Amino acid sequence: MLKTISILIVTFILVPVITYYFDEPLSFDQYITLWTCLYIYLGVATACFLISEISGNYSQVDKIWSLIPIVYAWVIAIDSEMNSRIVIAAILVTLWGLRLTYNFSRRGAYSWKFWTGEEDYRWAVLREKPELKGKLRWFLFNLFFISFYQNGLLLLITLPLLVALKGTDTPLGWLDYLATGGILFFIALETIADQQQWVFQNEKHRKIKAGEKLEGDYAAGFNRKGLWGKMRHPNYLAEQSIWICIYVYSVAATGAWINWSIAGCLLLVILFQGSSDFSEAISAEKYPEYKAYQKKVGRFIPRGER
Repeated sequence: MLKTISILIVTFILVPVITYYFDEPLSFDQYITLWTCLYIYLGVATACFLISEISGNYSQVDKIWSLIPIVYAWVIAIDSEMNSRIVIAAILVTLWGLRLTYNFSRRGAYSWKFWTGEEDYRWAVLREKPELKGKLRWFLFNLFFISFYQNGLLLLITLPLLVALKGTDTPLGWLDYLATGGILFFIALETIADQQQWVFQNEKHRKIKAGEKLEGDYAAGFNRKGLWGKMRHPNYLAEQSIWICIYVYSVAATGAWINWSIAGCLLLVILFQGSSDFSEAISAEKYPEYKAYQKKVGRFIPRGER
């Protein structure tokens, strides 16, 4: 996980810069929009860092993960003078964000004391890693990765819409319809996966509290039914795919299959690879049957039945 994080931080700096200089320069209007988004990014990242350091809860970025991309999308849409392609994308980003916010909130992530709430269990595990143990090391990790890198990634994944500003005169075409249909499909897939996990975990904890005997998948401790019996992370598959589809809007607008904004969805894919590696290492230690599940069921792509 730490190796992946190091790679992410380096590529976060290098990839956008390199690809930017090999691509067409931004127009004046695009520069203005980009700087507006950068000011928002710097303000939000700084706030997340300060609040997490003061409160000791390091899931401040997690709380806004589903909200800040909505802001960026609508800033770009407004600056495009409500171009239909970008407005459609902004509406879909809003739908994605509201659904994800609801799923996160029902797990106790939000409170009227906004700095409190559920903290991602992985931060506690990472804090005990020798490489990050100690106040200074964790302070720097929180500053560069948790607060500024993750917030930077949330900006990067929405920047294909900034690139799409170049093609506001390009009419909607089959790529736009493909991207729109893809996003709706993957939002539905993620919704089903999250609901299946919610139902399973609620029932498991209900049985534990009631002192009932755990059998089958409940005894194993993790969900292996529904979409989770086809792939180990159906929600991660959907999340990555949604932002790849957002990138397709920039292709539809400009006609160029590769542009510098591809860095966002590529970095997201790398992040989810590392995040799933880390989560699965914890699960394999916690649940004896998890390694057999890993061998039988694909991570993001189905490869057979249980």
